[in-house]
Amino acid sequence: MLFFSYFKELVGREVTVELKNDLAIKGTLHSVDQYLNIKLENTRVVDQDKYPHMLSVRNCFIRGSVVRYVQLPPEGVDVELLHDATRREARGG
Repeated sequence: MLFFSYFKELVGREVTVELKNDLAIKGTLHSVDQYLNIKLENTRVVDQDKYPHMLSVRNCFIRGSVVRYVQLPPEGVDVELLHDATRREARGG
């Protein structure tokens, strides 16, 4: 639940999602659910030469099980908040 809660705070921010098939998609985070499925809007592919068929895609839904990494904007990372949440979760509450 830690990551779900954290990602909900990032709705409306631009993120880059790297998939397990090496496709990286940058876009505005529209929504995320408890399975970490992600919906992006205003998307663009990072490596357009490698994936030209993806140029026309503007909105996409990404299943959480195919996500390798989510790159966050540096100003979107509150390290203290993450530390506190991690400590609470480690204590079980």
